[in-house]
Amino acid sequence: MSASQDMNTVTKEAIFAGGCFWCIESAFELMPGVTEAVSGYTGGHVENPTYRQVSAGTTGHFEAVLVRYDPAQTTYDRLLDQFWRSIDPTDAGGQFYDRGSQYLTAIFYLDEAQRESAEASKRTMDESGIFGAPIVTQILPAQTFYPAEDYHQDYSRTCSVQYNAYSRASGRETYLEQTWGGQNPSESTSSENDE
Repeated sequence: MSASQDMNTVTKEAIFAGGCFWCIESAFELMPGVTEAVSGYTGGHVENPTYRQVSAGTTGHFEAVLVRYDPAQTTYDRLLDQFWRSIDPTDAGGQFYDRGSQYLTAIFYLDEAQRESAEASKRTMDESGIFGAPIVTQILPAQTFYPAEDYHQDYSRTCSVQYNAYSRASGRETYLEQTWGGQNPSESTSSENDE
């Protein structure tokens, strides 16, 4: 797992793809302990891809989010819980009205501990029956993460009117409310176990 030292605070990283990166970035930014969520692209074969290239669906990249977090304040398991509460993991064609391989869901693990946690979390969610269909979210080894263009970063804050309209119109908000009973996705219910 990647780690950096900043004023005596160790920061760890995690990478998730959950359809439109604006929505996933926003979901993680709400969490205590998350120091940064960066929208970007990963998993494909084109170096330094642009939004135009990725949105054409020909680069193999997913829209994804790199999450940096303080492990003293939150855990990888809590990030996984937040991820499941922010997506429809049964959709094999994209997310809500965003269709295509660039909008598929995936967990990109950075080390063996993350892979094991991701697989255990996926099994638990699948066996819970919450989603009413099998989970198709992939668990993949991390590849190079390319930050998206500046105008995509912090979109829910910098373009809140457009973001809120998109989030409602896409069907994501309705689905999450129906699936989780209106519980805020940032209210994690995962265990207190460390990664």
